[in-house]
Amino acid sequence: MTTILVTGGTGTLGRLVTERLGARGHEVRVLSRHAQPYAVDLRTGAGLDAAVAGVDTAVHCASAPRGDEEAARNLVAALRQAGVGHLVYISIVGVDEVPLGYYKHKYAVERIVEESGLGWTVLRATQFHDLVVSVLQGLARTPLLMPVPAGVADQPIEVAEVADRLAALAEGAPAGRVPDMGGPEVLGFPELARAYLRATGRRRRIVPVRLAGATYQALRAGRHLTPERAVGRGTFAEYLAKRFGPAS
Repeated sequence: MTTILVTGGTGTLGRLVTERLGARGHEVRVLSRHAQPYAVDLRTGAGLDAAVAGVDTAVHCASAPRGDEEAARNLVAALRQAGVGHLVYISIVGVDEVPLGYYKHKYAVERIVEESGLGWTVLRATQFHDLVVSVLQGLARTPLLMPVPAGVADQPIEVAEVADRLAALAEGAPAGRVPDMGGPEVLGFPELARAYLRATGRRRRIVPVRLAGATYQALRAGRHLTPERAVGRGTFAEYLAKRFGPAS
């Protein structure tokens, strides 16, 4: 039986990866800041050596707005010391082309993984459905108007499908950078907004807004999309119906 460590194992993605690996008969260690017996803050590394002892593979799902690079360095050092053979990392499509601060940190972690001296696998995915909904909720806060970024699309994917892929990668040999995973549809923000408003029974006038800056230009150019890798099956409409009920 393989022992697999999942960092961020109580989060949206990590929890599903943990469930899948456990169901396949692996011994799974859930690492997060508050999950016993492996409550570890990766940014300090305290308790990390004990958590990785005897581990065969690690799946790195933990992420935060700050400290990702330090956390990755601490994790890599502990895995290397413990002789762990395989590190799987989940990243985001476009981290090397969209100059968003969070993306820059994710791309830096990719490089830390690649240069770790460990066997490694990196998977990039597009945005999860729930994150797109969170963005739309924020845009719909005003009572009459809903501003959306003009000329920008997204390619939301079902998080469970990404969890399935990560679990399969964790069971396999190190594969380097594997093909990206994108959702089944590329949808413009006005279309995403209309679907969200229908699903939640809200009325807003959708107003496309042109923005400034390099990040906006990269998003308009679709650098965060992977239409040639539209391998996801669950659509945004299906996610909305599951979450909010049938549209009225």
